[in-house]
Amino acid sequence: MSAQDMSAEEKAARRQLAACYRIFAMLGWTEMIYNHITLRLPDSADGEKQFLINPFGLHYTEVTASNLVKVNLAGEVLDGSAHPINPAGYTLHSTIHDGIDTAHCVMHTHTTAGVAVACLKEGLQQTNFYSAQLHGMLAYHDFEGITIHAEEGPRVLASIGQRPAVILRNHGLLAWGQTLPQTFAILWTLQRACEIQMATFSMGGAQAVIPVPDAIAAKCTRDSLQFDPKHGAGQDVWDALVRQLDRSDKSYQG
Repeated sequence: MSAQDMSAEEKAARRQLAACYRIFAMLGWTEMIYNHITLRLPDSADGEKQFLINPFGLHYTEVTASNLVKVNLAGEVLDGSAHPINPAGYTLHSTIHDGIDTAHCVMHTHTTAGVAVACLKEGLQQTNFYSAQLHGMLAYHDFEGITIHAEEGPRVLASIGQRPAVILRNHGLLAWGQTLPQTFAILWTLQRACEIQMATFSMGGAQAVIPVPDAIAAKCTRDSLQFDPKHGAGQDVWDALVRQLDRSDKSYQG
């Protein structure tokens, strides 16, 4: 599909998602050619859900607006792209896009801190400024191996419910949201919570950590406006990161 055949909405979505891949690379949230960020497109005339995903085999620093691959929920490539897609990414992300109506963006990472916390029996503990902002927002899904089997999908959705911050046990982190900036804000908070926990526990273990009471954590989550669409839902942070990216490399726009 040529750029001339794309809607203005798809062109904008491609630029935003390509920028996100580059920003993940800038932050060090990469895993060679693996992991995924997907973004749903506005529904087509027949109501079919379609989303953009990275071309499998490219590093995040190589992703551009034009080489993102458009697929439907059946994994069919819709834009004539010659690039393959990773079955592990398509299976997990399509499940969430289809099963959670407000999941317009899905992000998944294998950062060291994220995987480390995902391997702990107790997972993420309510012991720091960032974990206290995720009260009632965090879900866990037990490890079932590489996510290439469609039959795992209903169990993933049952585990997640409506909680947008997800720890895939023994695996990594995932976040979903109504917009890409909102999803980024959720994942960034979850990532920071894991980083601080890993650093804190290294100084004395779980027994030395000061827990945050539930009532205080609930208050922190209410007072943290970064996820709320009424207060921009992370748009201001996202815009600042895009400006930083644009100062160094605008090739993602191509």
